[in-house]
Amino acid sequence: MIFIESGLYARDGFAEGPLADAALSRAARAAQLFDDLQEQAPAMTDGQLRDGVYRALLCFTQEQPPAGQVDSFTALIRRGVHIDWAACDRLPCA
Repeated sequence: MIFIESGLYARDGFAEGPLADAALSRAARAAQLFDDLQEQAPAMTDGQLRDGVYRALLCFTQEQPPAGQVDSFTALIRRGVHIDWAACDRLPCA
């Protein structure tokens, strides 16, 4: 086990600890938000869809996502491309 910082350490190539758990939780929440958006997209306006994409990315990154990324994801969803946001149960680390 390698100690990285308080609440985060690495073991067998995966991050563990409360900080890793929080990151995994955010990834799972973002995945759920994207799934919901893709189901509801046909009934949403472009502005509502873009706002939903923004919120999903914000949930994951905890920072303002780049406008180009939000626009790209929005356009893909609007065209019917399924975005598979995989959320795993362990956080790989380099």
